[in-house]
Amino acid sequence: MTLIELVVTIAVGSVVVAFMTLFIVTPISAYTAQTRRAELTDDAESVLRFMGRDLRGALPNSVRVASGGTMTALEFWATIDGARYRDAGLPNDPLSLDFTTPDAAFSTTVPFSQLTLPWTSASSYLVIYNVGVPGANVYQMTNIITPAATTITITQQPSTNQNLITLSPAFQFTYGSPGKRMYLVSGPVSYLCDTGAGTLMRYSGYSVLATQPTSAAALVAAGAVAAKVSADVGSCQFTFTAGTAQRNALATLELQLTQSGESVQLLHEVQLVNSP
Repeated sequence: MTLIELVVTIAVGSVVVAFMTLFIVTPISAYTAQTRRAELTDDAESVLRFMGRDLRGALPNSVRVASGGTMTALEFWATIDGARYRDAGLPNDPLSLDFTTPDAAFSTTVPFSQLTLPWTSASSYLVIYNVGVPGANVYQMTNIITPAATTITITQQPSTNQNLITLSPAFQFTYGSPGKRMYLVSGPVSYLCDTGAGTLMRYSGYSVLATQPTSAAALVAAGAVAAKVSADVGSCQFTFTAGTAQRNALATLELQLTQSGESVQLLHEVQLVNSP
């Protein structure tokens, strides 16, 4: 074999390899991109479903949305359980809830279902008739919600549907619920989407703030515990439509995840019970 023949063979072989590379790289790149989009779609769907489950357990009329700069915030009160209280149906009934004076003990007609009784806590709250307006807004921490550090004790009574609730100190609820509903809540929860950092964080365990916090610094200063929900966040949008007597409230969650040039954007709607 001469040198010329060797050079020609190498040149032809290089051309063949180049053409083969074109046919192989394109399908591989397409497969990689498709796989990445599928993973992003799965991640986005998991995040939105997680937020949806959280929101469905929100205290009625406690959801609020705010934004500032690169931040979008969604806040609500997380419920532990709910029950129906015993109203003044009989004269001088010691177990009915009295709305005319501070009451330290009353019972239910529909019991709590998620608690292991007896149950006691000084870090939770009882809420009756939160409608989200001045004077009946849980974020004001007056009238409709027990004060912070109130010791709440719940015990089972002989009747199946009867739980005895004791409050220390006693508290006077201002308004009665038309459906006799009351909610046991743990406190506020915030989702903070930061498109600048590309993160979606969940904050809990912080002190109640009258003005909705829209920064990590404000939440941390209030004692919040942070947990990362998602990275690679390209954009997000949270909207909330308050409910009426004819329809439930509606939260709309939009989330875009971006990674290595690939992006997916999903929308999730969550209907929320708004009967206080």
